[in-house]
Amino acid sequence: MNRRLWLQNAAHRMSAPLWLRAGAVAGATGSVLALSGCAGPQVTDHAQQMPPLDLRTYFNGTVDAWGVFTDRSGRVVKRFTVVMDCKWQGDEGVLDEAFTYADGTLQRRIWRLKALAQGRYEGRADDVVGMAAGQTSGNAFRWQYTLALPVDGSVWHVQFDDWMYLMDDRVMLNKAVMSKLGVTLGEVTLSFTRRTPLSGGASS
Repeated sequence: MNRRLWLQNAAHRMSAPLWLRAGAVAGATGSVLALSGCAGPQVTDHAQQMPPLDLRTYFNGTVDAWGVFTDRSGRVVKRFTVVMDCKWQGDEGVLDEAFTYADGTLQRRIWRLKALAQGRYEGRADDVVGMAAGQTSGNAFRWQYTLALPVDGSVWHVQFDDWMYLMDDRVMLNKAVMSKLGVTLGEVTLSFTRRTPLSGGASS
């Protein structure tokens, strides 16, 4: 069996709980994808899109999220909610994510982010291999990283490519593609909602 076919079959065998326990909520294996070196859409394509996204402003305070994980066939294999406690001090932020899955499983992940020049960000979490990297442009944020995931008794280094789009002063949508060696394993779809709108008014 060739390597690509083996990966495709393994993607179907991989249980969602294993992946989700390793981290829910984006190159070569073990390294972050180059933000500007890959083909396809670029975050700068959204430079003129409104409303403009300031990541430090949006992910500040409490943010709720609802998501699903779908496998290669498009089948929903896991549903979950997230409560995010987000805080920034200057250019450094902590995103404390508490996951609750439809089967009652609980999981926590803490991102530690740093804002860089020209809308770029970097970040770490316990199960992230190396450094995550991202950039904002217009209403969009692209976030790319590699996770160490336990699968069938071994650990895979799996790439995530997250795209987030600010819709209004409360809602942001997120679609993430999970892949290994160029083979898509599944997708995560999320909807974020700030409890307090960016305008500072009371939420409905």
